[in-house]
Amino acid sequence: MQVIDRNKALAVTPLLRLAFRPFFLGGSLLALIAVPLWLIALGGSLDWQPAGGWLAWHRHELLFGFGLAIVAGFLLTAVQTWTGQPGVSGKPLAALALLWLAGRVAWLANLPLPLLALLELGFPLLLALLMGRSLWRVKQQRNYPVVALLLLLTLVDAIAVTGLLNGDDGLQRQGVLGGLWLVAAMMGLIGGRVIPFFTQRGLGRTAAVAPWPWLDWLLLGVSALVALLYAAGPALTPSWWLGLLFAGLTLGHGIRLLRWHDRGLWQVPLLWSLHLAYGWLVLACLSMTLWHLGVTLNPSLAVHCLTVGAMAGLILAMIARVSLGHTGRPLQPPAGMSVAFVLLNVAGLARVFLVPLNTHAGLGLAALCWALAFGLFVWGYGPMLMRAQVDGHPG
Repeated sequence: MQVIDRNKALAVTPLLRLAFRPFFLGGSLLALIAVPLWLIALGGSLDWQPAGGWLAWHRHELLFGFGLAIVAGFLLTAVQTWTGQPGVSGKPLAALALLWLAGRVAWLANLPLPLLALLELGFPLLLALLMGRSLWRVKQQRNYPVVALLLLLTLVDAIAVTGLLNGDDGLQRQGVLGGLWLVAAMMGLIGGRVIPFFTQRGLGRTAAVAPWPWLDWLLLGVSALVALLYAAGPALTPSWWLGLLFAGLTLGHGIRLLRWHDRGLWQVPLLWSLHLAYGWLVLACLSMTLWHLGVTLNPSLAVHCLTVGAMAGLILAMIARVSLGHTGRPLQPPAGMSVAFVLLNVAGLARVFLVPLNTHAGLGLAALCWALAFGLFVWGYGPMLMRAQVDGHPG
């Protein structure tokens, strides 16, 4: 039976053998295109408008298009390891990937809004159901919070889509900001597991840093609460008690980062890229702490600490490592990926610190570095994502 299953898996085209392949590639291609397209749109050089306008498209698609694609690829691949059951592959995976792509096309091409809503919300809901079914079969309660976060992401996406249907820009913004902090919660949940583990494995240490479960649950709960407060609206205005919540997140994530630190990691690009991305998460929480406590700064800069530095930084570092491991290759990234990690951090620095000083130079440098970073990933990893594992396994 095992031989038959393996032969069936090998008969599937390599791109559709596991979810990380189409979603890492598709999400990275979207990232590569989306930011330069947004910059061109800002310059007034495009004659058409996506649904809701370019600002609505930009903030929605980099989260629910790019970010959620990578989340889907990672989770639907990881769940196979978590549960010991085969992951989604073949025609069902192709259908799921096409549903994701259809949502992207619908938003950009400004298709009828009811159809757009159906395509857009179908993807995160189906992703949550697939994850929930796999985990429920083996009663793996440890990972049930992942399903809860996916359902909440579907809810906040529905808020954003409702804002689009009603022409309510404020409601769209609430949904997206709620979604961003839910992704931050997922970054804390998944990052808290894999970053110390990858660090231990990458440096050959005898054991990973032991987790503090109370801190893990506290960070998850507070992050989810903050996200819901953004989705509902109260977090959009400064508040001292929200400042205290963000101060707690800053302290908790900062303690984690210090506990995970090992001087040897700075010699390994696949490790320092992870730790720097998590550092951006700490900076994003600190910036929101200061804003809610009355310090004069633009909250958009804090949001871009989260989106460019933390979310995109962690995504690029994770997909660079996961793609190697799941295609049977040594954990040595292709030439240019170290440069890609540097470029993405430069993009974050330019967007957060240079834009307030010189808007055009800051946005231009940030967009260029972002596009080059993801371009290097697509160039180096695209062929391996479309080819069979080098060790002959069917994944």
